[in-house]
Amino acid sequence: MENKEAYTYYVMDICLLAGQIMLQSGAETYRVEDTMTRIASSYGIEKTHSYVTPTGIIFSAEESGSAKTKLVRISDRTTDLKKVTIVNDISRRISSGTVGVEEALLLLRDVDKSSIPFSAALQITAAAIASGCFLIMFDGNWHDFLPSMLAGGFGLFCLIFFHKLVPVKFFAEFLAALAIGSLSFFFVQTGLGEELDKIIIGSVMPLVPGLLITNAVRDLMAGHLVSGLSKGAEAFLTAFAIGSGIAVVLTLF
Repeated sequence: MENKEAYTYYVMDICLLAGQIMLQSGAETYRVEDTMTRIASSYGIEKTHSYVTPTGIIFSAEESGSAKTKLVRISDRTTDLKKVTIVNDISRRISSGTVGVEEALLLLRDVDKSSIPFSAALQITAAAIASGCFLIMFDGNWHDFLPSMLAGGFGLFCLIFFHKLVPVKFFAEFLAALAIGSLSFFFVQTGLGEELDKIIIGSVMPLVPGLLITNAVRDLMAGHLVSGLSKGAEAFLTAFAIGSGIAVVLTLF
């Protein structure tokens, strides 16, 4: 009996760790619940219930007439789709019966401990290039391509820097948008840029919570109303922070 109960808790730890990694990395709520259920079922635990929100996971397993429940708190969330893909791959291997419980837990712990695969310099470079490309996509002219690149790269640098100083996402995004607006205005005033609106639009695009908005809509469509509304509110706060930062610059100058 004790061995069976210990086995159940062991499987629950695997399910919760997989769900925690996916939720922290930007996966949808229904995908997290489905993955946890499939892993538990693959290890012989058929009666499971999960309740997932952006800030926590409650997982319950019924075995031998008794229910065991565990809770995991989610405090940090980011976008790392590579981790989501790796956990999905581990889940498929578990479902196919090629990965045992001990190996699965070790693999998931390795994924959890792994750092973001892209350095800050590479992220800033990618944001700069994306900003210039967004400028052209929004019908900007090539004369503003370089100013948009510089403003977009500088904006992401400020976001990373301020988020380390003040671990409040809203203020970091507000200050990053403020920096983008100020630098874009400087470029236009000095003649290095021409269309202020196009430069700003292209530069703030790397800050826009596109994945968060997509996940909010998908969760709402899947019937996860609490998670969908929560993610939608978080996306709204990010959009509000970006808009407020730009509005301050346009109002002052």
